[in-house]
Amino acid sequence: MKRRLRHIAVLALVSAFAVVGSCNVTSLSCSNRLERRLARIDRLLDKFVGSGQLAGVVALALRDGQPFYERATGWRDREEQKPMLGHTLFRIASFTKAITSAAVLLLVEEKKISLHDPLSKYISAFAATRVMVRSPDTNTWAAEPAIRPITIHQLLTHTAGISYGTQGEIAEIYRAEGLGPALGSPWNLTGLDAPICEIAEKLAELPLAKQPGDGFIYGYSTDILGCVIERASKQSLDAFIRKRITGPLAMNDTHFFIPAMDRDRLAVVYGSKDGKAERVGMLGGYSDGPKKCYSGGAGLLSTAADYAKFLEMIRLGGTINGLKILRPESVKLMTTSQIGVSPAGRGFGFGYGFETTERTGSGVRDSVGSFGWTGAYGTFYRVDPERKLTIILLTQMLPNGTDVKEKFWNALYRAVDVANGLP
Repeated sequence: MKRRLRHIAVLALVSAFAVVGSCNVTSLSCSNRLERRLARIDRLLDKFVGSGQLAGVVALALRDGQPFYERATGWRDREEQKPMLGHTLFRIASFTKAITSAAVLLLVEEKKISLHDPLSKYISAFAATRVMVRSPDTNTWAAEPAIRPITIHQLLTHTAGISYGTQGEIAEIYRAEGLGPALGSPWNLTGLDAPICEIAEKLAELPLAKQPGDGFIYGYSTDILGCVIERASKQSLDAFIRKRITGPLAMNDTHFFIPAMDRDRLAVVYGSKDGKAERVGMLGGYSDGPKKCYSGGAGLLSTAADYAKFLEMIRLGGTINGLKILRPESVKLMTTSQIGVSPAGRGFGFGYGFETTERTGSGVRDSVGSFGWTGAYGTFYRVDPERKLTIILLTQMLPNGTDVKEKFWNALYRAVDVANGLP
């Protein structure tokens, strides 16, 4: 029965895309090939669960806005035998960054923020920023004044010099202030009993890991942007995002803190240990936290279907189903590298909130112009506008020692190739 339903779904899928160079709708062999490819993805994900490497996973792929692949397998709570479902809630961690970045650009459109504004315009404590610098003579580290101010552009591109405080020269300084290493991986601010602007002012007193503008370094930049949004909009970050992004897009399952009635839908966190998924627990803060700190860098919870609504809006240039969220110019800034191409030669850049594919080559599966990111709990998404493809893979693994992302990504693209009529 299951195979029969999959076959009917594949025939409908082939029919839906026959006009855009996909499988010939009259070709039974093509639909059979696509069905086999999609079944391989089923087996791939089931194998990760069956082998104990993952407790459970949800995968969703849309092609031109229509479901291309959907799968929920395993358990959101393996020990309690609660199955993984399509509407299971996940800690999406750094997926939050793209939504916060979009919120900043909404305020840029309204001229309440300028991309070239100094951060100190909104958080005055950043006027006296210091940077840890190593002396070439003594090989010792010391905090020195930054040579240039941090800008909104630098925060959006992670070139502000702000890290997660894990570098050896600053780790103990951050730890002493209850930030960075003191919070444990993934250094999320969600559980802190203070508003985000209070935390941002505290971060302003700590030394940077790099000079502002001296290259990409990942850290609390987008969390600090949450405070900028609050001060520029005169609303809480939570209220602004709900009013301007998640509310209009009907992302009703996307929250900073989970409603009490939905707590059972939240997936349990596991971690890779000796090749197996070992229960870590619920990692509080999201459901039972003080509900004061809205972490624009890592604080949201969501579902695959909900986050796909946001990504589809971006893929379509800021307007979806007649609803305008962002201007096309803002989306272009988000999805085009603002810092060039990775010096590592991988062909990736970084826009305002997304990693971007700037050139193809070895190991690059998607098209030039694609964009996406990953989250600390083993979550992954990618949007390929050329193929009209949106991909989301959600699990809850910290640390994640599996290669499920890479294998799923490869298998899905092989299925897409078949759908596009390629051998």
